[in-house]
Amino acid sequence: MDVLDDFRPVAEVTADERARVAIGKAGAHKDDRYAVSVNADGAILLTPLVSIPKRELLVWENAELRASLFRGLAEAAEGAARPLSWVTTDVDQDDV
Repeated sequence: MDVLDDFRPVAEVTADERARVAIGKAGAHKDDRYAVSVNADGAILLTPLVSIPKRELLVWENAELRASLFRGLAEAAEGAARPLSWVTTDVDQDDV
């Protein structure tokens, strides 16, 4: 399958004096991020991206850690969470 097989025409646009092209007609919104790729023919491919802080990357790279985190979030949503003394030692229980 060719990379361009699933593309459909949306609009024709003209670059402005600063070489910018508006892509709102293609569904882009303010602050959307894209990886930009260009092939030998000059076709431009924009791939939507989401950036995360580097400190959160380990959660997405470690399936076991991610599963544990999601289990904990599910338990908290069900009201099954409990304080852990090693985490909450300095927390005043009246503030919880």
